[in-house]
Amino acid sequence: MIYVTPTQMKIVELIVEKGIMDIDEIAKELGKKREDLMRELAELQRVELVEVVTRTKKLAKLNDKGVIYLKRPLPEEVVLELLEKGDVPISQLKDKLEKDEISAALGKLKAFKVVKMEKGVLRKAGDDKELREYIKRLKECISKYRFPSEPDDCFKLLKERGFVETEQRKIIEIKPTNKLIELWNQGKLVEKEVVTKLTSEMITSGKWKEITLKKFDLTIEMPSARGGKRHPLTELYDHVREVLISMGFEEASGNFVEHALWNFDVLLVPQYHPARYETDVFYVENAELPRPPEDVIERAKAVHERLYRYKWEAREALRLLLRTHTTAVSAHQMYERGDGEYKVFSLDRVFRSETLDQTHSMEFHQLEGIVVGRNVKFNHLLGFFKEFSKKMGLGEVKFKPAYFPFTEPSVEGFIRHPKLGWIEVFPGGMFRPELLEVVGLSKDYKVIAWGIGIDRIAMMLLDLDDIRDLYTNDLVTIRSLKQPLKVILGASSKG
Repeated sequence: MIYVTPTQMKIVELIVEKGIMDIDEIAKELGKKREDLMRELAELQRVELVEVVTRTKKLAKLNDKGVIYLKRPLPEEVVLELLEKGDVPISQLKDKLEKDEISAALGKLKAFKVVKMEKGVLRKAGDDKELREYIKRLKECISKYRFPSEPDDCFKLLKERGFVETEQRKIIEIKPTNKLIELWNQGKLVEKEVVTKLTSEMITSGKWKEITLKKFDLTIEMPSARGGKRHPLTELYDHVREVLISMGFEEASGNFVEHALWNFDVLLVPQYHPARYETDVFYVENAELPRPPEDVIERAKAVHERLYRYKWEAREALRLLLRTHTTAVSAHQMYERGDGEYKVFSLDRVFRSETLDQTHSMEFHQLEGIVVGRNVKFNHLLGFFKEFSKKMGLGEVKFKPAYFPFTEPSVEGFIRHPKLGWIEVFPGGMFRPELLEVVGLSKDYKVIAWGIGIDRIAMMLLDLDDIRDLYTNDLVTIRSLKQPLKVILGASSKG
């Protein structure tokens, strides 16, 4: 006779009747959670009554962006509805849709030749039948992938819109052994409650004589414990700090919550600029910071009104926000240190009002720095990018002219990604004289400023395609990541 628990007997009855079954099917039949059955299955496997087969299956499901459209109309639907009433100014769409939704809607409307745009106004230019069929099909696909499913034609359609994500799901199949079938047919399986823990109450009451205690196999080897180690991102950031310090830089830090003055106005971003809209920035209420120095406020006002010819408002500059870049740290450093020869960098978190997807996040790290001196030149910036790339094992750097509101001349540096080709990671330039005027530097001094997309570099070094994997708390994913120092040192030795 072999004794099995009531739950084990139910499992046996199912697989004897149906043969091979997925553990999720068994859990559904028994009204239990998948994880609650694992111990019972392990025991059945130990006594050779079942065979457990594990494999992985690629499944797809809606991501956060896709889930939104389970309840909301698609952006192109919204625009079509507006067009039914007549011509639509582009500015009117901002009241109905987010910035990325407007781009998506216009892209589809133009692709299906439904609209034409003249002087910022949308006009209906063609039949919308094909577009409406596309919308119907897309919504059917969105509904289908609300639960994890195997990728099909719908998956391709949703992937084009960035509405889905994939995951590797572990599939566990259970099948009966010949031994189980034989014992079942002979009626030698007996259902009985098996106790795994002997209590003092059982001993004193004498109940221990009536129960069946589970047998333990003390010869089974326990899995070895994993030692802790630094997260790959922490390892990379520490190495970056060592590289920059070896190049003569000092590290500086600042507040996550900052005045718009330091985040935007000091950096010559006009108060009417779209980059300051609530759609792009997390503004903070019910918080306080010490008022910025009055001389900075006055110089910012004078420079903005002279440069852009509008009425600058101190109230707008004093709004609090979660900083959108760490260049504000450099602005503080220049004001506090004044004239002199120094190199400063900051590696810290920044925040932007983004929709979380494969390449965007609301919170990420930014690396930026400045070099201040009398004889600082633009070619020193290019030389810095090349030297930093060499020390980080990033390979060749290519440059092209760029535009940024607070630097002139400006440049973008590109490195080659094995999958994505040339990607931009090194923006920089010479701070404009007007910016230096606001922070109080004299005209004898020049400043080169640079920013580095450190998370992009991290994704390249760790061979990741999804920024969410950089910040995951899934230990399996974290343990599978490459060690960045090995990648850097390996690339450097080849170079």
